[in-house]
Amino acid sequence: MVDLSDSKLFTPWADATTKVTVYLLTSKVAPLQQSFYFVNDGMSGDGRYLWFYCAFPPSGSSESGRTLGVADLQEQEVRHFPETQFQYGSPFVDPDSGQAYWCGGTAIRRRGPGADDETELINSLPADLVQNRSVPRPATHLSRSRDGKEFFADAEVGLQWLHGTLPLDGGDFELWQRFDRNYNHAQFSPVDPDLALIAQENHRDQITGIRIPYEDRLWLIRRGEEARPVFPTPTRVTHEWWDPDGSHIWCIRGDEGVWLVDIETAEVERIVWAGGTWHSFSSVDGKYIVGDHNDRFYRGCPSTVNFLNRETGRQLHVLSNPEMGGYAGASYHIDPHPRFCGSDRFVVFTTTVRGEVDLAIVPSEDLIERTS
Repeated sequence: MVDLSDSKLFTPWADATTKVTVYLLTSKVAPLQQSFYFVNDGMSGDGRYLWFYCAFPPSGSSESGRTLGVADLQEQEVRHFPETQFQYGSPFVDPDSGQAYWCGGTAIRRRGPGADDETELINSLPADLVQNRSVPRPATHLSRSRDGKEFFADAEVGLQWLHGTLPLDGGDFELWQRFDRNYNHAQFSPVDPDLALIAQENHRDQITGIRIPYEDRLWLIRRGEEARPVFPTPTRVTHEWWDPDGSHIWCIRGDEGVWLVDIETAEVERIVWAGGTWHSFSSVDGKYIVGDHNDRFYRGCPSTVNFLNRETGRQLHVLSNPEMGGYAGASYHIDPHPRFCGSDRFVVFTTTVRGEVDLAIVPSEDLIERTS
């Protein structure tokens, strides 16, 4: 495993209260560097390539205008690729090749982590489907089918949301279902290439500006069938992700902590998280959970990063992030978004402990040892 304490790219930093040492990516190619949105792993499976979001305030926002950088932990180099300007949290990293995919305009593109790698067009929404309408995004965050053949699209096109698949070989877009309100955060099942999880989201009417809150968050959509809700009655949860077994979905239930939901029976296992959590993510085996927390939510608010060892029941406060005001805090969705990366060997998140927006990484074994 990469020895972060030996790397010239990172600077160790320890929280004054918890004494937990994390490593900040202080080799800079952009003034603002942050981790991926928690659903997607920004690191290759072997731990060599660590991709991250770049921003150059006041350019762009969390919706469009950020670009990608990568830390090559073997060559000890950090590279920035300005041609990777992406929408929302769309970037996806192939765990085997270390290549990154992202959405821009109506297209999905790809490039490798090497300085001389070329950018390739993978696929795009068809012109006869778009029909000159505005496309804020083809996908909220890219997810790939279990067989590796398709990406799922939850495309916002004009006043509609078109859910379906775009093959990686450039084949035709397949429309699964059309919605007249905002459903997003689509994620392919980790085991079934014909099943995806989608989220009913707060909806803003593009004509009147009226905001319509979501009522029933979790839905499943199967190829050739209409989407169906996971719960038998409308249920408000947030920030969902698949369990690797494909039979369960993790989600957040506010101050109640984390729920693990059986997709067939809707039975819920409740994982108590002291103080609640805003975003979380589980290890592949489900034994450990990382999460962030804030007492009052607003973009750039103070937050904490925490770790829960489910085997021992012990919770660890990793660090506290100071408030980040101004344009950077408000515009780039700088929540910590902690998640396990690199085959669960690391936890990666965004931090403001230096008074700027940085990417932080810590070996998972350090957190497990402290909670065992």
